[in-house]
Amino acid sequence: MTSRPTVVIALLVLSAGTFAFRFAGPALRSRFSFPKRAEDLLGAAAIVLLASLVATTALTSGHGFSGFARPAGVLVGGVLAARKTPFLVVVIAAAATTAILRLLHVS
Repeated sequence: MTSRPTVVIALLVLSAGTFAFRFAGPALRSRFSFPKRAEDLLGAAAIVLLASLVATTALTSGHGFSGFARPAGVLVGGVLAARKTPFLVVVIAAAATTAILRLLHVS
């Protein structure tokens, strides 16, 4: 079992590391310049990474397909978010869609 001082030390070290990474971006941004093409590719890479994370989370559960209810909820949430709907409404609508479909046994 892990002792309390070890957990506190680990928490402090991880907090300091997180702060250092977050501080390094703005602090070092003015020292480095990327070509316009590289900046465009990095922006596109971030979008592709986020889309793949959403797809993996929405479509799989364990090692198999998650069913149709979860992707339908994600789709409803995505459409509402794209239409600039307030975040709380997006979350509630996505969860409600998934829940209703599961109640109707559309797993």
